[in-house]
Amino acid sequence: MRRVMHLVRKELLELRQDPRLFSVVILAPIIQLGVLGYAATTDVKNIPIVIVDPDRSAESRRLIARFEASNNFTIVGLLGSTSEIDPWLDRGDAWMALSIPADYGLRVASGDSSTLQVVADGTDSNSTTVALGYATTLVGGYAQDLMAERGPPVGAPRRSVNAEIRVWFNPRLESRDFMIPGIVALLLLVVTTNLSAMAIVREKEVGTLEQLNVTPLARWELTVGKLLPYGFIGVVDVVLVLIVAIYWFQVPMRGSVALLLGMSLIYLLTTLGLGLFISSISNTQQQAMMTTTFFFLTPMMYLSGFVFPIENMPHWIQLTTYLIPLRYFLVIVRGIFLKGVGLETLWPQVLALLAWGLIVVTLATLRTSKRLS
Repeated sequence: MRRVMHLVRKELLELRQDPRLFSVVILAPIIQLGVLGYAATTDVKNIPIVIVDPDRSAESRRLIARFEASNNFTIVGLLGSTSEIDPWLDRGDAWMALSIPADYGLRVASGDSSTLQVVADGTDSNSTTVALGYATTLVGGYAQDLMAERGPPVGAPRRSVNAEIRVWFNPRLESRDFMIPGIVALLLLVVTTNLSAMAIVREKEVGTLEQLNVTPLARWELTVGKLLPYGFIGVVDVVLVLIVAIYWFQVPMRGSVALLLGMSLIYLLTTLGLGLFISSISNTQQQAMMTTTFFFLTPMMYLSGFVFPIENMPHWIQLTTYLIPLRYFLVIVRGIFLKGVGLETLWPQVLALLAWGLIVVTLATLRTSKRLS
């Protein structure tokens, strides 16, 4: 036991002498548990919904008030025509749309049946199924209250309000169609970031970094030379995973393949730049792997919307997700795959992803120049 205790003491001393190792071993799990404990929820609430109300009667406002009072829905827009629904669902600003007929108030007052149309974004099939259940239950409760309050006049038809459900983008509500494009984005992040994270640190370990110091290579040339081989591997990975997703898993490709490949190149700029930055601040390959996993890959996976909807997270965590490049590429890849949208809709995500990539590559270059000076 004395030998064991001496070994324990030695390990604790080494841990204390390496503050970065201490942060990885102690601080990172605590921080991740604190953040992900709030974010990791499968509850579906605050569902963004737009309502089309050309009727604008007392009865239609009463129905809308039911959605406003519900904790499950958040009304993000009141529209005047069903033609205005498409942009809201294309951008992802709304998950659902409720369309009230123009003669809704008159039909309810006269005791006739009336049908409401519910349009849902079926990209995330699990959340959409739950949301449709909420909407159906809410409308059904409203109809029962209406019957209990007024009741049909003698000889009049039985008053009823029905919801007609339509699901866009993923009509079969196949969770595979939603998950596989996300897995494509996650795989590219993991593979290319880990590869480029070894670029500089490997030179340090084998002792060839000093040889690079005496070469006439400029710093940007060194950065490009380190990224290009991994960029080529990333492009090959993109093509392979797209082939498997489309032809093996039969995920519908409703948008432009060329556009998706172009967006993937911008995404690779961010992942490779991130890996190179991690490599420049690490001293060993093991340290680079641990930093990549604990501080970048794990938070990105949970906070990007890949597993848990961002709308369900607390507001302060939602703000931090804007720092996650995977968030933007998930919107891009799922929008091209399932919605068939183009740059006219995806340009905010493209600009954010491009800015993220340029910033991280610049930081990696500056950090590399400090280490190689």
